[in-house]
Amino acid sequence: MGQVFSMVRDGLVSLASRMGTERDKAASVFYTQPILTDEQIVAAYRGSWLPRKIVDIPALDSCRKWRSWQAAGNQIGLIDAEERRLNLRGKVLEASTKARLFGGAALFIGADDADPELPLEAEWIGKGGIKHLTVLTRRHLAAGDIDSDPASEWYGKPKFYRLTGASGVQVTIHPSRLVIFKGAMTPGEEFGGLNNHAWGESVLTATFDAIKNADSTAANIASLVFEAKIDIIKVPQFSANIGNQAYEDAVLRRYALANTIKGVNGTLILDAEEEYDSKGAPLSGLTDILMAFLQIVAGAADIPVTRLLGQSPAGMNATGTADMKNYHDRIQAIQELDYTPAMSRLDECLIRSATGARDPAIYTTWTPLEQMSEKERADIFKTKAEAARALFGSTAGEEIIPRPALSEALLNAFVEDGSLPGLEAAAKSSGQPDDVEQSETGADAT
Repeated sequence: MGQVFSMVRDGLVSLASRMGTERDKAASVFYTQPILTDEQIVAAYRGSWLPRKIVDIPALDSCRKWRSWQAAGNQIGLIDAEERRLNLRGKVLEASTKARLFGGAALFIGADDADPELPLEAEWIGKGGIKHLTVLTRRHLAAGDIDSDPASEWYGKPKFYRLTGASGVQVTIHPSRLVIFKGAMTPGEEFGGLNNHAWGESVLTATFDAIKNADSTAANIASLVFEAKIDIIKVPQFSANIGNQAYEDAVLRRYALANTIKGVNGTLILDAEEEYDSKGAPLSGLTDILMAFLQIVAGAADIPVTRLLGQSPAGMNATGTADMKNYHDRIQAIQELDYTPAMSRLDECLIRSATGARDPAIYTTWTPLEQMSEKERADIFKTKAEAARALFGSTAGEEIIPRPALSEALLNAFVEDGSLPGLEAAAKSSGQPDDVEQSETGADAT
């Protein structure tokens, strides 16, 4: 007879195979709320290389190429010097790493005003106004009441944070003085998320099972290697005499001596009645099994295997270019969607602390992780310059595109691709963008 199927509650049920019934083995699989304590997080990060790399790699890649400032030459120098003085790049790396590890971290902006409970207004910052930047994790900062005023800038966010010092003294900090970095997103307390709603959760929470499976597989393979070759010696009347202590001692001395002789000259001396055999455990295929588990870890962490393991792509014609491009796009999204909004107030203060004023023409862009060589940049620059010269035409009467319009478009192109840092500010200060572009493209060259 064929299987009997029926539709119950929009689910497929088979009475013959027990599919969809209470006896279905797959029906017993369900998800539970993951619980990962800070002690487990720290132990995993310190004791295993996989959790450490999963936490460290995206944070490092988000900061290793850093940013490029678009401003006048002297302004860029001042801002770069201010970033080095405050160790901004290192502090952001530390904060983002700890945010990924613990679920949240913050940079405290130490300004020259005294009361951290008051809002920090960028307009109050003068030259050298930022005194220091301090990294604090969610383990140090406790979020206060949530702002429920829709008209407030901090709607849906804590009105304040409390910092508990080493002596137990609590300091109230206004959120405008903190650059908040969050870990993995939580569904929110109304959906059973973390009670500490101001932060995220550790990126290890969702990847912990995959990490443990990979680590356990590697440990079992390592143990199996020690059992790869086993010597077997058959001794007459061994079981009958095993209860005799003198016999046991004699056997141990006997085969310790035999093993020593074998180790010295490769010769194993046995009695005529003894039999020797050797068994080997098959190790083929273990590498594929381990790599399958590591690939699951890489997928869970959203890091390419080549980046996670630091190895070259395997397989014929494999380059890993597509995987790395997708990963770099993800890092760029983190920079633009997470870091840039979080650091916006800090950047406003940084510009004023570096230059003493706020030039509205100053802005910053994240440097792409995929970098072209100097030769490739020069070739592209040359191609654009030659194209501009051709569009200008050999004589004024043959202009295809009006010279002012083309100059402005070419200026925008060079500013956007970063070919000439500070070009936009220099063109505005000179008031002659056409002349700047002509000198760069060689349009007036003879």
